[in-house]
Amino acid sequence: MPLQPLPLPALHASHAGSWHRAANGETEGLSKGQAVMAAADTPHLIMNAPLIATRLGYPDLSGLDLLELFAFVHPAKFCVPTPKGLAHALDLEEPEDGAQVPEFLQLAAAQLLEHCEVEDWAEREGACSVLQSLAKLRWAWAPVVAPHIRQPKTAEKWLFSKLPEWQEAPERPQPAQLTLGEDRILGQLEELTGAAAERRDGQRDYASAVGNIFAPREKKARPHVLLAEAGTGIGKTLGYLAPSSLWSREAQGTVWVSTYTKNLQRQLRAESRRAWPEERPDGSRPVVVRKGRENYLCLLNLEDAVQGGFGGRAAILAQLVARWAAFTQDGDMIGGDLPGWLGTLFRNRAIKSLTDQRGECVYAGCPHYRKCFIERAARASAQADLVIANHALVMVNAARGRDHAQRPTRIIFDEGHHVFDAADSTFSAALTGQEAIELRRWIIGPERGSKGRRRGLSARLADVASYDEAGGEAIEAAREAAHVLPSEGWLGRIAENAPSGEIETLLAAVRAITYARDESGAADAGYGIETEAAGLEGNFVELAQAAAQALAAIRHPLIRLGVRLEAMLEEAPDWLDGQGRARIEGARFSLSWRIDTLAAWESLLGRLGGPADPEFVDWLAVERGDAREFDIGLYRHFLDPMKPFANTVLEGAHGVMLTSATLTDRLAEGRDWSSAIARSGAPHIEVQPRVAEAESPFDYASNAEVLIVTDVKKGDLAGLAGAYARIIEASGGGVLGLFTAIRRLRAVHGRIADRLARAGLPLFAQHVDPIDTGTLVDIFRDDPRASLLGTDALRDGVDVPGESLRCVVMEQVPWPKPSILHRARRAAQGGSAYDDRIMRGRLAQAFGRLIRSRDDRGHFIVLSPAFPSRLLTAFPVGVSITRLSLDEALQRVAAGVSCKAGIEKEERQA
Repeated sequence: MPLQPLPLPALHASHAGSWHRAANGETEGLSKGQAVMAAADTPHLIMNAPLIATRLGYPDLSGLDLLELFAFVHPAKFCVPTPKGLAHALDLEEPEDGAQVPEFLQLAAAQLLEHCEVEDWAEREGACSVLQSLAKLRWAWAPVVAPHIRQPKTAEKWLFSKLPEWQEAPERPQPAQLTLGEDRILGQLEELTGAAAERRDGQRDYASAVGNIFAPREKKARPHVLLAEAGTGIGKTLGYLAPSSLWSREAQGTVWVSTYTKNLQRQLRAESRRAWPEERPDGSRPVVVRKGRENYLCLLNLEDAVQGGFGGRAAILAQLVARWAAFTQDGDMIGGDLPGWLGTLFRNRAIKSLTDQRGECVYAGCPHYRKCFIERAARASAQADLVIANHALVMVNAARGRDHAQRPTRIIFDEGHHVFDAADSTFSAALTGQEAIELRRWIIGPERGSKGRRRGLSARLADVASYDEAGGEAIEAAREAAHVLPSEGWLGRIAENAPSGEIETLLAAVRAITYARDESGAADAGYGIETEAAGLEGNFVELAQAAAQALAAIRHPLIRLGVRLEAMLEEAPDWLDGQGRARIEGARFSLSWRIDTLAAWESLLGRLGGPADPEFVDWLAVERGDAREFDIGLYRHFLDPMKPFANTVLEGAHGVMLTSATLTDRLAEGRDWSSAIARSGAPHIEVQPRVAEAESPFDYASNAEVLIVTDVKKGDLAGLAGAYARIIEASGGGVLGLFTAIRRLRAVHGRIADRLARAGLPLFAQHVDPIDTGTLVDIFRDDPRASLLGTDALRDGVDVPGESLRCVVMEQVPWPKPSILHRARRAAQGGSAYDDRIMRGRLAQAFGRLIRSRDDRGHFIVLSPAFPSRLLTAFPVGVSITRLSLDEALQRVAAGVSCKAGIEKEERQA
């Protein structure tokens, strides 16, 4: 019997229009007003409520969201959150246009409900008990789903009782010292790529070069360092996995591969299956994806949420996350197998509240410690052959690793051109209101009247305080001293010139002096403002000294507490079991982090008013967004963050590689390795790195061209919007639009989205659509007629091969932001030449989004009447570069589309 539509009304809205279908009727088009009235009157089947609400301009929209039902029926299953994506996930025929979507929603709902009744429903376990909880929360789907969920024969186990426990394992011994022969590396590469695969000499040379970083180290603190530039399409992932897998197998050691984007982490996980099995015979995993604690579901936070800690829609989200937790591969909530769109459906930040954002973990004191996803990942990485991580985590582990097993010694930094930025963030200090209030909560606990399980130091270490008098006194002293830190409402008090305590008083002075010195006009435009931490008056310096003393009064008892915890571990009391030791070790780690933070803040304040330290750049800032202040603070960055990177990461490593398609600066006379070497950190430890390069096998000259449009005036928003609309129309979609300012992105989107939608060309945008960036890219990749507008996050790491991306448009030359930090580095590293290196790197990265496979073709367009010729070397050699009018560019784009359509037609006929 064919699938029958679920007899409930359905509603769909897009920039192209709105459509409604009655429970047992025909589909009709509606105006926005009519659609809003229909939605307000009766709950409808909808898909992606926040997005539909944005399209209708009706923020209170609610109904029966198909994505919520999908998350219940298929937790941990991937689905692009569009009608087309849902059709593919359910193996249904996709709707051809918006008018067919309401009927499709009825069919999709019917199929999901029907699936709940099949015998082989893989996700049946736990569905009944979660549905009962959802019904109590008045989940809109509960009465619809209930008739399709049969009662289990035996009571279902609660999530926290059925999750498997991790097992302790002995620390891995030091890896064997060996040298990899080139023949063996190439043999391993052939095994991974397949004997029948096309031989790529560039990939073979690259793999051979990577093998050198696994050779035995000759001197302490002098690792083997390799800088390897590999063009797109060279196959660099398998190129470095070949020697990595060979070395890890024979040396019994761990290789860390570090990335900057989550997309590459997913790609690496898939590629690694060629070299390693999913599981070893003992059930352990040879490949582990490792992220910071804030990425994983905290089971204690989840328990609190499902037992009343969350209310309203957030409580429904918690139940759906609990459903997911029973089927997830590793508990990764940010970029893992939790749908990226799930949190945005509920229009709140509850997803982050379910992770350990504040470093408040009680470790072995947690009832779910033995089942903790975070602890499982940490232990698995200590036993793994390959750990896939991100740049920040690798740096933190190298600097603060609690044991040798967690300290990376063989490291491959993929997306190596971002290592400088990651180090800049990792080794900086920021004394801001937001950071200070979080420290207060960590020490004292939640503000009076606030909800949730958050606890302060005295609650987390109650047994220590009762056993050890000196430890208890240190905890109480830290609590008393921490009252000087900002508390709830601090921004309001500062705005009213009524700060409380030394830190708020200092931040009020920071705000006043920053506004007084501002001459950028950024404040009037709604942007953040900043000023140098120089030429400060005596009164400001006195406030900074008072704040530093207040911070020292917090740090000293924390140090004493750390000493007492260490003493307890050395002379353990009888009641201190293995779990108790683990909890105290965890507390020591958290204490060390906070003590280091306080010391960095004190150092920053101590330098104010004195001579400038040439190693650092200090400034004051008021952070603003959407024309409102959200933070105030003092900042310190290393002038060259690769110095602490070298001291903490390189010195402790035995072999390190930085690799990227855009590692070097591209000049007319060829590649310039000098900046890449300087930004590797190697010169700081007197190591001369090896360099290697492998040219892309792609025929850029035949498959791409660069068009520099000269008649779209800078500052002309109407002209800019018109240019984007016409380019997208000429290309038939498939356009990635890159902006240097969010405000211009929003303005362009607002002017052209409806126009394009009426032509059947969907337009999505960061900072406009209520969808996370990763999901936006998934939607873009899934629909060749869609286009996507975004900022820096889309310039790097977006991998959309094929028809879905055939044109990249930059709204202007990507000039560096003229910040105080940039000005200092510019002065230290060559002035305008430094700016040019940055811009060429950004252009090269943006161009790299265009051609991702041998068959890709497309146009790279820059809407700039004054594009500097010296930047043209950013593009691959041989690519046609033409300065022309917008009309001429449109003809080229349209001709390219027609030519490609003709080629594809010939191929189909053949």
